[in-house]
Amino acid sequence: MLTSVFIAAVSLALFWMAAFTLWWQMHAWRTPEVLASTRFSRPDGGEHVSFSLLLPARHEQAVLDHTIQRLLESTHTDFEIIVIVGHDDPETTEVANKAAGRDPRVRVVVDTHEKKNKPKAMNTALPHCRGDVVGVFDAEDQVHPELLAHVDHAFRTTGADVVQGGVQLINFHSSWYSLRNCLEYFFWFRSRLHLHAQKGFIPLGGNTVFVRTDVLREADGWDPNCLAEDCDLGVRLSSVGKKVVVAYDSDMVTKEETPGSLMSLLKQRTRWNQGFLQVYRKKDWKQLPTFGQRLLARYTLMTPFMQAFTGLIIPLNIAIAVFLDVPVSVAFITFLPAVTALVTFVFEVVGLHDFGKQYGLRVRFVHYLKLIVGGPFYQVLLAGAAVRAVWREQRGRNDWELTTHVGAHLTSAEVTRDLREDVPA
Repeated sequence: MLTSVFIAAVSLALFWMAAFTLWWQMHAWRTPEVLASTRFSRPDGGEHVSFSLLLPARHEQAVLDHTIQRLLESTHTDFEIIVIVGHDDPETTEVANKAAGRDPRVRVVVDTHEKKNKPKAMNTALPHCRGDVVGVFDAEDQVHPELLAHVDHAFRTTGADVVQGGVQLINFHSSWYSLRNCLEYFFWFRSRLHLHAQKGFIPLGGNTVFVRTDVLREADGWDPNCLAEDCDLGVRLSSVGKKVVVAYDSDMVTKEETPGSLMSLLKQRTRWNQGFLQVYRKKDWKQLPTFGQRLLARYTLMTPFMQAFTGLIIPLNIAIAVFLDVPVSVAFITFLPAVTALVTFVFEVVGLHDFGKQYGLRVRFVHYLKLIVGGPFYQVLLAGAAVRAVWREQRGRNDWELTTHVGAHLTSAEVTRDLREDVPA
């Protein structure tokens, strides 16, 4: 009897967890009005905000110059680019210095910390920022020329303290896991973050995020010891009532690439999960004014671990219902999480179609097949990353495991263009 009650309780908890997650993923698609409201509004041509764009780069000599050149093509006229390099990284420093020599809008700041990570690098650059707004990009980013004009307009028309733009992984065809990785970003930036902003609690994305410089300095910048410094900053700013506006437009998104190997993806997810755990344990979210916001914070920060648990327990539930002698009512309840998982799979298939349509990418039958077949294996990887994050946190291992980039999200035409630009006239 106690076994049946326990199985039923776990199954119902998993069902509601999966149902809530699915509902939040579908937020942007609930009505045409909601979908339209998630986009940037069209700029009016005025420029009133100046930008300091931070570009932390460590061992990124393969992709850094491309990103700098794309940022320099911005249609906005009032911005500076601050490239942050390590004192022990001569290859990346050489690329950054060459770019600074070509254009006075590019400056180089050297991070001399013995133990390096992204938040320490950005904190090193923060005193050098001259703009009204600090923007953050990664060294491999492909940034749209009109993005800054849209962000400027968003700040002026909404009174925001923070504007979070969209980020999208593009190379869905590179591997079976890259397809799922791209779709995760699509749902997170296209839909989920808008709901968080609406509720007044948001873990910010790692780049294409813009914060008023005075607000950022008042918050003492980024936590130098947190492995999810973006999430931490979002939680701290949400907790003191700062206004965050999220906008996603497929034309304006910052394009990136997925990690190049399963091990690289595992390490990246481990870092994010450990960072979420660190933010949860810091308890800044407890300053949120309403119970609903605090509940959302708890759920969000623990989501990676609950998702991993859910993905592993659903097959076990089905096995229990099929092979063990349990009452029919309990067996029925054990199938509820599987039903939610099936609905999620259907939504992901539709989402993949929409993703391909928005970005002009050809999604073939084999990609849908990879999406479905790869689901359980991807869940195992997420579970492994969650377990590894807890293990590292308990052992006090906070070193930053760097994700390498090779430019897999760039088209052959863009690569050819970069090569031509590097050839002296």
